[in-house]
Amino acid sequence: MARVGAKLRTIREQWRLSLREVEQRSRRIAQERGDLSYQVSASWLARLESDEHELTVNKLIALAEIYSIPTERLIRSIYPGKEQPLILNQLSSPNATILLTGGSRNSQAKRSSPATPFPDRSPDETTLLPTDNAPSRTPYRCGIIGKLDLTLDPMIPAGSIVQIDTRKREISLKKNWTHEFQRPLYFLRTQHGYVCGWCELDEDSQWLTLIPHALSPASSRRLRYPTEIENLGRVMSVVIRLAE
Repeated sequence: MARVGAKLRTIREQWRLSLREVEQRSRRIAQERGDLSYQVSASWLARLESDEHELTVNKLIALAEIYSIPTERLIRSIYPGKEQPLILNQLSSPNATILLTGGSRNSQAKRSSPATPFPDRSPDETTLLPTDNAPSRTPYRCGIIGKLDLTLDPMIPAGSIVQIDTRKREISLKKNWTHEFQRPLYFLRTQHGYVCGWCELDEDSQWLTLIPHALSPASSRRLRYPTEIENLGRVMSVVIRLAE
């Protein structure tokens, strides 16, 4: 893997990320996976970018996630002779706001937008969107918030499209978030339909409380878990509709 360091440095600089910022993001990945081998220290990455280190599998996976590049494409890009430029997915936020106009950045925006466009009108009920255009074996699904689902209104209004990671079905018991956008958000199925919201489990994990936004007119609901309510996955991103 000659020149892997220089290529990884180029990708990091495209994102305008410092070594310390990569370390902080990798620490969160390691905590979520419960495995410190995914953590990338700033000093280790500096040596890697100077070709003074070998790249391990777990650190490669962590860097691919931080740079929002599929692992397979990152591997292909660091072999000599593969000089085609990478198109960086905008699923992870860059450090600076950028305008997507034309060229590869325009393609990039198309890649990161939901596969299913916004319908003309918001549906009444929250629902999953079809997966016809989704890549095979993808763990991600998309859902749309219905007019009658006011659980997170006005933070996430009706018509918003949410991206769901179906691998993350465990309700987090940790309360280490500092504001509402860090608080884990889930897409759930009840006996009466779908709902999107914050959740809390009781001590024996037999009852789940659905928590509404503080400004929402909706009330909290307590349902038996997982017989009356099932977690389909954690919401990773939201595209908000601002107008019909």
